[in-house]
Amino acid sequence: MSALVRKNLTCSFWKNIAHGRKSHVSSTHSLLYFCTSTDGQPLSGVSVFDFLLHKHNFSPEVVSKVASVLTRLKNPEESDSILSFLKETGFSNAQLEKIVKYRPRFLSARLDDSIKPKIKIFQDLGLSSDEIAKMISSNPAILHLSANNNIIPSLSVLKGLLGSNHEVGKLLKLSAWFVTSDLEKTMVPNVEFLKSCGIPMERINMLIYNYPRCLLLHPEIIKQSVSKAQELGVDRDSKMFIYAVRIIASMSKETWELKMQAFRNLGFSESDILAMFKKAPSLFSGSMEKIRNVKDYLLATGKISMSCIVKNPMSLACSIENRYKPRLQILEILESRNLIENWPSLGTIFTYTDDKFFKKYIGPYLDEVGEGCITECLVRGKRSA
Repeated sequence: MSALVRKNLTCSFWKNIAHGRKSHVSSTHSLLYFCTSTDGQPLSGVSVFDFLLHKHNFSPEVVSKVASVLTRLKNPEESDSILSFLKETGFSNAQLEKIVKYRPRFLSARLDDSIKPKIKIFQDLGLSSDEIAKMISSNPAILHLSANNNIIPSLSVLKGLLGSNHEVGKLLKLSAWFVTSDLEKTMVPNVEFLKSCGIPMERINMLIYNYPRCLLLHPEIIKQSVSKAQELGVDRDSKMFIYAVRIIASMSKETWELKMQAFRNLGFSESDILAMFKKAPSLFSGSMEKIRNVKDYLLATGKISMSCIVKNPMSLACSIENRYKPRLQILEILESRNLIENWPSLGTIFTYTDDKFFKKYIGPYLDEVGEGCITECLVRGKRSA
């Protein structure tokens, strides 16, 4: 085929794409630019920039980034088929932009041999089109893995641990990291080690579903974290043990020591800190500024002591504005009018639901205090949140 014919065929393809988007003059100029090199010779393939911008309506920012890596498509029909298939499967343009931006050469993949089989694997697990699109766009590396060497083996490991395809699908909705990780080197040895420590599978499952990336850490980190939790006095039989392991595993040694020092600076003794960690390990992942503010607010009431806080460490995780301020103001009113002799315990104050607190400490005194006064306290607390 002559160079002139090849040039005309390529230009005809882009003329159809550009029709209706630009004036005839601008389209002709654009097509001439994309169909010839600077010396007037035909170029192989077509421009990624024009293909994504005009054919598939990608944003100019994404198109520019992709085109800086991959300038031309050797097989635009196949690339078009890939994007069209994913759109039909349920992917939005924004999700497709994430996938293509992650690795532009994805546009050169083989639809029937590579893309479709992977999508079908997740469909067979019972995931909906929206769930598949969300999972893959959040972790585009999935589409670059081998179905036989990576994806299927990982899913088999998960099924062996969780028991069914339904549970595997449920887990993948929470985190796609299990698909792209080498589970035989991370999750499998971590689960086996925790089981060997006498931790029931139901507690290990709590980690799998609620803190999925924890079990994908290097096995040595998990072993060291178990050892540290025991060193801190957390009983393996305690339900808090697995939470303690997770918190320790999430920090470097330096970060852990800084956290401990921060609690010391708030006036807690070593025994106080250890007692709180045993009861509420997750508190140690919280903001120290918030913990300090809550501690100061509770102590300022004159009704709550440090020992009360140590016995109820999760009280430091509650909101001053939404939880404490409205409730403590109401208790002050009740006490000032001799409607209650003593304040309830800190445990009661922060653990009661709004409904339970109302029935116990508000409902019985509406006539004496006045609904307007009670409402003002509640609204003031919510308003300042």
